[in-house]
Amino acid sequence: MEDIQLLGEHVLLVPLKDSHLEGLYLAGQFQEIWTYTSAKIRSIEDMKQYIKQALYEKINGTQYPFVIIEKKTNQIIGSTRFLDIDCQQKRLEIGFTWLTPTKWRTPINTECKYLLLKFAFEQLSVNRVQIKTDHENKRSQAAIERLGAKKEGILRNHMIRPNGTIRNTVIYSIIDSEWSDVKLRLEGLLIRQM
Repeated sequence: MEDIQLLGEHVLLVPLKDSHLEGLYLAGQFQEIWTYTSAKIRSIEDMKQYIKQALYEKINGTQYPFVIIEKKTNQIIGSTRFLDIDCQQKRLEIGFTWLTPTKWRTPINTECKYLLLKFAFEQLSVNRVQIKTDHENKRSQAAIERLGAKKEGILRNHMIRPNGTIRNTVIYSIIDSEWSDVKLRLEGLLIRQM
């Protein structure tokens, strides 16, 4: 994938760069963001390592990280990415999505997912997009289900959280034959949320 910029009504998704460090750190200074994630950002050094790892995965071709910029303010408000990219099998995952808390329950997450899904299905011609979340993260599960993704099941004892506890992972997907209906659903949601 070349440098990708995805433009919506509310957001611009741009490729993650080292120069985004300060903006991402300011947006991510709220510990409630990191409750259910594998990342724990407590310092600017943590964010520097987060970016370094994401860019390493990009070079390897397994991930493509974005920064989320709110168009109205031109401020960085979070991050998201394609991951587990498998070109041969024509599938990928959307994940590592986080927003600064003032943008929760706004059209921004819906629009980010819409832009990423549209690019995945219409430009990359993937057969499948999956989204995963912590089994305890009910807010995330509700948001994924609102997109129109199908719940496939739970991966038991899937991960070890940074605090040492075991995480089960809920897995969802959208496949290419469902995209046209999901697209209409998301466009309807975005119109109602404006």
